[in-house]
Amino acid sequence: MSIFQAIILGAVQGLAEFLPISSSGHLAIVEYFFKQEDLPILFDILLHVATLAAVCTVFAKRIAGLFCVLGRFIIRKSKPEDKGDLMMIAAIIVATAVTGVIGLLLKDWVKAIDIRLIPLFFIITGLLLIASSKIKHNKSAKNVTLLTAAITGLAQGIGVIPGISRSGSTISASLFAGLDREKAGEFSFLLSIPAILAAFILEIKSADNLLAGVSPISLISGMISAFVVGYFSLRFLLKLIKNGKLMYFAFYLIPLGLGLSIYFWGFAG
Repeated sequence: MSIFQAIILGAVQGLAEFLPISSSGHLAIVEYFFKQEDLPILFDILLHVATLAAVCTVFAKRIAGLFCVLGRFIIRKSKPEDKGDLMMIAAIIVATAVTGVIGLLLKDWVKAIDIRLIPLFFIITGLLLIASSKIKHNKSAKNVTLLTAAITGLAQGIGVIPGISRSGSTISASLFAGLDREKAGEFSFLLSIPAILAAFILEIKSADNLLAGVSPISLISGMISAFVVGYFSLRFLLKLIKNGKLMYFAFYLIPLGLGLSIYFWGFAG
């Protein structure tokens, strides 16, 4: 893998991990056109580390606050104002558990997915973003309920399908479940932390030869690219969520899906 390829793949991961356009779908398409069918496992792992670092940096204050609340709960010194954050922690646990179950059920099917189906899922994601943008902004729904957590966890599990955006599906699910925009965005990206960690652990466990196919400079270049692009794309997306502009990505995803469908089914054989 060249340094240029590493930077491009890192940028794609950083951009698509958080923007509602499906990182797995875009990486699969980029790998297809680069003629690199199997992404080196260590490179893939470090891209996940870089995007995890990006989301932790953006939400550093919020994450630290949740850990403080959890610490007070463990030592039985919770404050009345901790109730909302304790519910958020419980919701993250419930949603992550649901995601794990769905992910395991879909694991083998996702591994064997035909790349020609990915454009269809881009289109589905675009339509989902349009539908969720039509929901009236609920300013009163500030706390995440366990039902909302279960629904969002289900959406995140389905988001393992290449072409189905994890962030797009979880934010949309939270909005459909009644959360306000800012809380839906926050919950989606806090929920991404255990999801990215789980993907990181699974990839390490399944790795046979971590060092195959990539140089140290390519690893570092890809990782830096993923972190920088991921950080700014996440900041950008949070502003769009607040202003209810997620449907803008549908104007990219739907034409992309249609164009790739024409290519794969009409010209690629």
